Amino acid sequence: MNLESPRAGRDGDVLAVVSQSGPTVTFFDAATDASLGALDLLAEPHELCFDPDRRLLWCTNTYYSGYYHANQGRRTQLTVIDPDERRIVDVIDLAPEHAPHGLALDGARNRLYVSVEGDTDRPGGVVVIDTDSRTVLGRMSVGAPGPHWFVIDPAGTKGFATNKEAPFISILDLETEEVVTVEVPGSEGLAVAADGSEVYVAAPYGSFTASDPDSRPVNGIRVIDTASARVVDVLATEHVVFPVCLTANGVLLAAELRMTPHGPSALGNHLPGRLNAFDPRTRHRIATVELTGRFPLTMTASPDGRLAYVAAVTSSTVDIVDLHSWEVLSSLDIAKHGEPGAHGLAYIPRSG
Repeated sequence: MNLESPRAGRDGDVLAVVSQSGPTVTFFDAATDASLGALDLLAEPHELCFDPDRRLLWCTNTYYSGYYHANQGRRTQLTVIDPDERRIVDVIDLAPEHAPHGLALDGARNRLYVSVEGDTDRPGGVVVIDTDSRTVLGRMSVGAPGPHWFVIDPAGTKGFATNKEAPFISILDLETEEVVTVEVPGSEGLAVAADGSEVYVAAPYGSFTASDPDSRPVNGIRVIDTASARVVDVLATEHVVFPVCLTANGVLLAAELRMTPHGPSALGNHLPGRLNAFDPRTRHRIATVELTGRFPLTMTASPDGRLAYVAAVTSSTVDIVDLHSWEVLSSLDIAKHGEPGAHGLAYIPRSG
């Protein structure tokens, strides 16, 4: 048993957290949880992606206000941030593409993949950006209106897009742009295995409209074999899952959203979430953790696989979970002027 403090060796490391309603990104000392200050951003920042080679943070600006299917217009920008100096270094306009959301980095090929929503004249897709020149190289269609989260395999050959309410995920060949779909009942977050052999997809889609529980698909994680492009297993959970994360130690994390019992199924009527940990090899659940945050939406883990960070958008907090003791160590308050919206996360190791 490793008795070393989960904070050990984190001096100089930083956690960056977006508040989409702030709109800000706040920086925290990963060793002490102390706030290091916040940077104001364009409206509705959503996801973060850290480029360790250039030491830059990429941030999607998705809407002018609101959220998916309930917004007052879709933005077209990416913000590039220097996390060491905590300043904006660039704003990239993707127009005519809009509502950028998911981010996936291929550092070996200097490419950043950005999922974008579709429109009446074409489906959603993935925009490819050169991270050196910060210019758009192209666009690939995913065949669905609302691609949200996007990941790539470690080889940089395949990309995987979850498509919210569309009844499939899209598997993209990143060189030929060929698309293969795999049937799932709508989808949210996802993660890909370290060897690229499987992808783990949160399904079904998290709808906030009332539905007959007997007619709903089983909540949980669909395990998809990437070679055959088919679902090979389901890791069931009691409630719908939004964020999914695979740690460096190979632990699969999935956070459930829980609603107020017998109340209206509406955004905001949330109880604290629950974190599940699975061994993807055996498919066994190895732990559950009761979270303090309401509506866990995004999640990341420290590079050593010891800590999980779970951002909850309704409470605007980030629960820090020890993945050895399976307890919540602390909770960071992200709200600015009482506004909700904790969203994207990035763990930034110290320089050098």
